[in-house]
Amino acid sequence: MTRATAVRAVLAVAVLLASVVITLTMSPRLGLDLQGGTRIVLQAHDSDTVTADRETTDRTLEVLRQRIDSLGVSEPTLTRSGEDRIIVELPDVQDPRQAAEVIGRTAQLSFHGVEGPGTGKPETGEPPAGDSETEGADGRKKPPAPDTGPGDLTLPDEQGRSLALGPSRLSGAGVDDATAAFDAQGGAGWSVSLTFRKDAGQDWKKLTGEAACHPAGDDRRRVAIVLDEKVISSPQVDPSVGCRVGLPSGTTQITGSFSADEARDLALLIKGGALPVPVEIVEQRTVGPTLGAAAIEASAQAALIGAAATALFITVVYRLFGALAAVALGAYGVISYAALVALGVTLTLPGLAGFVLAIGMAVDANVLVFERAREECADRPKRTLRSALTTGFQKAWSAVADSNATTLIAAGLLFFLGSGPVKGFGVTLAIGVVASMFSALVIARALTEIAANRRFVSDYRGVNGIGRPGAVRTWLVRKDPQLFRRPLRWLVVSAALVAVAVAGIVVRGIDLGVEFTGGRLVEYSTSRPVDVETARDTLAAAGFKDAEVTTAGDGDLSVRTGKLDNDGEHALRSALAEEGGETKKVRDELIGPSLGDELRRNALIALGVAVAVQLAYLAVRFRWTFAVASVVAMVHDVILVVGAFAWLGRPVDGIFLAALLTVIGYSVNDSVVVFDRVRELWGANRKTPLDTIARRAVLQTVPRTVNTGMGALFILAALAVLGGDSLADFAIALLIGIVVGTWSSVFTAVPGALALERSAKAPPPPAPGKGKGTARGKARTVRRDPLDNGARV
Repeated sequence: MTRATAVRAVLAVAVLLASVVITLTMSPRLGLDLQGGTRIVLQAHDSDTVTADRETTDRTLEVLRQRIDSLGVSEPTLTRSGEDRIIVELPDVQDPRQAAEVIGRTAQLSFHGVEGPGTGKPETGEPPAGDSETEGADGRKKPPAPDTGPGDLTLPDEQGRSLALGPSRLSGAGVDDATAAFDAQGGAGWSVSLTFRKDAGQDWKKLTGEAACHPAGDDRRRVAIVLDEKVISSPQVDPSVGCRVGLPSGTTQITGSFSADEARDLALLIKGGALPVPVEIVEQRTVGPTLGAAAIEASAQAALIGAAATALFITVVYRLFGALAAVALGAYGVISYAALVALGVTLTLPGLAGFVLAIGMAVDANVLVFERAREECADRPKRTLRSALTTGFQKAWSAVADSNATTLIAAGLLFFLGSGPVKGFGVTLAIGVVASMFSALVIARALTEIAANRRFVSDYRGVNGIGRPGAVRTWLVRKDPQLFRRPLRWLVVSAALVAVAVAGIVVRGIDLGVEFTGGRLVEYSTSRPVDVETARDTLAAAGFKDAEVTTAGDGDLSVRTGKLDNDGEHALRSALAEEGGETKKVRDELIGPSLGDELRRNALIALGVAVAVQLAYLAVRFRWTFAVASVVAMVHDVILVVGAFAWLGRPVDGIFLAALLTVIGYSVNDSVVVFDRVRELWGANRKTPLDTIARRAVLQTVPRTVNTGMGALFILAALAVLGGDSLADFAIALLIGIVVGTWSSVFTAVPGALALERSAKAPPPPAPGKGKGTARGKARTVRRDPLDNGARV
């Protein structure tokens, strides 16, 4: 064993042991789409006096955190996204009506004097009522200056009577605390106690002193507490309070015929206080716990079945070395999972799918190395197995690095341009790429080098798996098909496929998901079977005539509507329950129209940036003709996948976008491997016609393309069958993408490059080892095999 092999072996064992410890001692952090709960996205807006920026959004977040903590939700999470968005995650909350109502009360809390009965028709509103008593206590902090409204308001009081209100005299920021308490001894029932801060207490004293100048029972002796342009309480000032004296700075107790819930809600709203800026709910998603558990179970089964099939396949193809690569594949799974857990990555449903998919793609580097080693053994039959394997790793490095770089670019775009759970897919995909390179270049290399040193493995070429060329390569070499004698015919076939896809987009249209159009999509499970027509008629009779009803999952119903608030959703569910019995909400997505437009725009930007970034990378790494041809093939693949979904009537949503960006990375990956071989062969045979070079490169790389594609196909087929509706569309998109990507890398990218090279004037690439700094004819240093001592006879 050489020193390098020993270092790799020790490093592999150390990383693997650490990963096992992490796996056994730490639990993954599950997203709400896997553990169940509600996710709400709030958009902050500018007010008349305050701009919604990073600072005011952070202050708003803290006020909302105080409100949500009072709801008793277990481990809520609030984070700022960008400059003016707040993401609220509420685990285990399946009916978000109360939370959305409390969060949605977003206008500034204010205290107003009552100027008398209103003259206009009041707005509707039914908040709780109350009367006021006080007892003094000093405040503690200086509040911000109270807001003053632009003019008087006319609002209904608790009984619906119209009141004319004066300007705001005190903001909710002056309230230090608000608590609900039950007075069992005095018999006053439930009340709400308010504690004001120091300067706010003075404002409160002045406001109540002015109100006390009016006779008892007069509307002008009342003080109105207004939230979101609704009077939540308008108590009378106690008759014992004198004119211009007011209530002392300190504690105010609002009493009345409150129920326990009404008192707690009033205290919560007052304590939540004024939001620095108003906010709007632009996205709301609810996932039932059974859906997340089913997705985890299905993904685990798909991973086990797909990984087993992949391991069996590479073992059959590459025998002993394939079996060792399968061991490295198992180690990859442990390492990548441990990395996700150790980094605290939130595992979402798309992220889980990305983790499973990466298992199938992890064999790519091993296949590249093994195919290269086979070529070395075929070209020089008498060289040692260890020498062929070492050369295989050296020559495959360029293709491995370029193909993984393009996949990392796709993962980065998913993270930076994706939204919500799709970001998790980008993270898991990136971690999977790094872990797969470690498993292939460190673990698999250490295992195969140790095996190659064994005489039995070296002598019996049929055992090791790389000592003889594969059946596919042997058949292709014997047939030697003239693939690119007329390359334009392949471009015509590709153009015809694109025309069919575009026809599907034009004729059938693209079924944009609610994520891109805005609206609400709710999935229900019922205790009694309900067919689609019956459900549609039931909802129409209940007033939901525009609701689109389809089947989902195992007998579930999917209902898609336009604008629908939480109360409307409750009414819709109640209508379905009349026909289906007990009706449970499995999944709920609400997207505001502004966010839908933004997500749709961002999706197009993501695709455009993906094309531009991949083109720039390929132009640096390869000739411009190769780069343009690869990008044309990539666009060809994107159009075919979108067109296939149009013909199939499948929805196009955020998860589909994740699959599409992955297809882009996979398509470029395949093209990179082919063009890397073209560059190498062309540099070594500069006078050979390019179409001959291209044919040889394709025939040499076809085994790699087929073998790596099979690994991903096993995983995706298992996901498509076992993953249910939540993962089936993702798997189908990638299945189509891998098939068309394999086709386009050979029959679109290569013919396109040949056509472009006819008009290009650039010379062929330099021979291997003759870079820009090597003078022509100058002897170059030959790197000696590690096992070659230099002796010759």
